This record gives sequence, structure tokens and C-alpha cells, in this order.
Amino acid sequence: MATVDMDPEGTELGIDYKSWQVGPRFRGVKMIPPGLHFLHYCSSNAPDRGGETGPRTGLFLTLKPREILLAHWDPKEEDLDFSATQNEDEVGRVRAVLRDLDPFLGPYPYEVMRKWVSLTDRVNQELATRLQPLSGRVCAFSDVIPELQLTHTKDRDEQNLPRNDTECQSMREGLDRLPRMKPREGTELRFSPIPRQTYPPGATPAQITQCSLDLSYALDSLLEKHHQQQPLNVLGELQFAFVCFLIGNVYEGFEHWKRLLALLCRSEEAMRQRRDLYLGLIAVLYHQLGEIPPDFFVDIVSQDNFLTSTLQDFFQFASGPGVDGTLRKRAEKFKAHLTKKFRWDFEVDPDDCDPVVVELPDGVTLD
Repeated sequence: MATVDMDPEGTELGIDYKSWQVGPRFRGVKMIPPGLHFLHYCSSNAPDRGGETGPRTGLFLTLKPREILLAHWDPKEEDLDFSATQNEDEVGRVRAVLRDLDPFLGPYPYEVMRKWVSLTDRVNQELATRLQPLSGRVCAFSDVIPELQLTHTKDRDEQNLPRNDTECQSMREGLDRLPRMKPREGTELRFSPIPRQTYPPGATPAQITQCSLDLSYALDSLLEKHHQQQPLNVLGELQFAFVCFLIGNVYEGFEHWKRLLALLCRSEEAMRQRRDLYLGLIAVLYHQLGEIPPDFFVDIVSQDNFLTSTLQDFFQFASGPGVDGTLRKRAEKFKAHLTKKFRWDFEVDPDDCDPVVVELPDGVTLD
């Protein structure tokens, strides 16, 4: 159970796949099943001050059976304070009056529980803690600060930057005068970096080309560095990024989901060597793609055709030689499902069939 002292009235509070507008009688959520959950909320102004709602903030947490989580709204920070949860006396006091609190507690929305589990069954608390910001909060908009503190004109002169007290001559000059921003330390999501170098050190030009077509080396590098003990946790990271975007409204989560999905789908040799990973990937994608509105895919396809081209590579590799028979059949069924549901044609030749241009490392030349 989570008791939440929210203020002001009208603030949005949600857990997992459901959210509500807080009313005057609301005191929390009861009957929350044990396990991983995503608690999220938005601050808002009072109705007489416009009632605007701020960006969404959330955090991943794991609840044990009969555990009580206490949270109080901090109006100054516009955030939830969970320090009371650590006070055993306070928790005991609340536990003693649960019967009186019951009419003020909303029940957990069990109608969306199956959907939530299908989107997060690969995420555990250890992985969520490692991926979410050190602050413990997943924020829809990054908390950013200037890279350089240029308070005075002389500060800009020392950095050879144009003065702000003169008129801009162009849009480019105006943009250049804006301060370069960076995330405030501790607020950035800690996703596994996608390797920029897709080939091993000392690779020949032929090997560099091959590793640019088959990203298995880059995938193996990521797994060895960030998921060495549990390679299948990369699927949990894919789910974590998707939930951050879908429910947390974090665009960075969508960008990482795209990059990680492309890495997985374009690793031909890994598909032959890591059967369980790719069987799991199909299951993860099946549930994820079922949660995005069809018009969302139209926007992606009209922009750069990312999703269809990425999945086209996946299905091509899955039907290749050396791929496990069960994985091949599962991929064929998934392909038929997407073709029927979204009317995507994975048989046409992609538009980007031009030769792949590969940059060679310094000092490497073609004979």
C-alpha cells in the first residue's frame, strides 16, 4: 500500500499504466501487488491560478507483501518526500489506522496489471536502480544547467564568445550566443552506451565492412561490458527505456530504445549464437508494439522508416542459415502478425539499398 499526502487538489498521480486527478479525499493507493512498479506524478497550480500541470516525474520501486510506503508532497521542491517510510514509528501509526484510512484509498487498477507485467517482466529492481538517475527520479524534461557560468561580459570575452550587448546579425549568431547546456549531475538516465566503434582493434578493411553490416561485435561488446553476468538483462533495459518513454514521457528513452533495438536486430551472427536472447526479443516487441497507437508508427515511417527497415533486417537474418528452427518459426509468425495488424510489407526492397560507406581508422588503407 502507498499512502500519499498530495497537494494541491488536481495534481496527477499514477502507478504503472494508470493515473488519476487527485481529489480532496484522496490519501493513497491500496491493494498494490508485490513487485516492481512505476509511481509517477505531475505538479499543478491551483485552479484559481490557472491549473496548469507540470512535466511528469516518476520513480521505479519494488513493494513487498503488506509493505506500507509513505510519501508527502513537498510544495517547495514540487516533489514527493519518502523519508517517512524510513520512520518505523510513523509506519506503525499508519498501519494502526488502516481501517479508518480505507475509504480514502483508491484500489490498484488490476485491469491493467497484466499489461504492466507484460511490459516489465524482464526488469528487476537491481536493473532499474542501475539505469535510473542517481537522483532516483525519472523526469520528462531534463534538469539542465549551463556548461560554463558566463555571468558577466568579461566571462564571455575570456571564452572568445560574442558579447550579448550587441545586435545579432543572423539567426546563426543568435543561436551561437545561447549557453550550451548539460544535464545536472545525477539527473540523467544511465543507459548502456551503444558502442560507436563496431569493429575490433586492428581490424582489416574487409573486417570493418563486415562489422558494419553485421553489428554482432558491437552487441557482444555492450553485453560483455554492461550485462556480462546476465546477458538477457539487455531485454530489461529495452523494456526500461520503453516504459520511460511510454509512461514517463521521456523522449531520451525512445531514442535509446531505437538505438538498442537497431543493434539487436542487425546482429546476424549473434542471432545464430544467442537463441534465447532473440526468442525473448520477439516476446518483448510483441507486447511493446501493441501499446503504441497506429498513428504513432505513421509518423515514424513518414520520417525515416526506422521501424520497418530495422525489423526487415531482423526478419531477413532470422530466416538465414544457421538460425535455430524454433527462432525462425517464431520470427515468421511475428512477421505475419505485424503484416496483418499494421499492413507493413517486409518483402519489398528497402529504399536505402545503396552501398554502405564505411570510415576506415587512421592509418588503414585499401590495397
